Amino acid sequence: MMKSYTRRGDDGYTSLLGPERVPKYDGRLEAYGTVDEMQAVLGLARASSSDVHTQEILLAVQRDCHQMMAELAAADFRRKPFAGGITVAHVDQLEVWIGEMEAQVEMPTAFVVPGDSRPGAALHLARTVCRRAERLVAQLDHKGLLAGSGVLRYVNRLSSLLFVMACFEDQAATGSHLTLARENDHD
Repeated sequence: MMKSYTRRGDDGYTSLLGPERVPKYDGRLEAYGTVDEMQAVLGLARASSSDVHTQEILLAVQRDCHQMMAELAAADFRRKPFAGGITVAHVDQLEVWIGEMEAQVEMPTAFVVPGDSRPGAALHLARTVCRRAERLVAQLDHKGLLAGSGVLRYVNRLSSLLFVMACFEDQAATGSHLTLARENDHD
């Protein structure tokens, strides 16, 4: 019977994709750990949504998260065995989905207060985790560890998609009303 633990990380170090062991707070682990967290929140959003198209998009993005995590875990390897898995085509697909969703949503003119629907709130949470992942990925990219990778562009575009999807879910639940941070009638 296989154990669900190895004890190899008890010293605060872990292995990346290869022989190197690094501290568990290494930037590569922070980045792919945050993508893993985002993937879990995307699962919550997918399970909360009743819209089949939203569910399909989120599942596709969750699958892309596995490729992103592999690229980030192998970011400093000379051969970069997982580099290039996230391509321009992936980013283009996100832009297509953004366009489709924007066509169905009245975009807010002020900051949105999340919480108008469960799936919308989960998508807003995923968006904030995605933005944190983007900051961590940008650090790796600026250090030259992600040369040629499309991960940074992908997470940047993904946060936009998640915002539009959250608005879509909220408007579907409330009949097009979104709670805004500042109501216009109080000006």
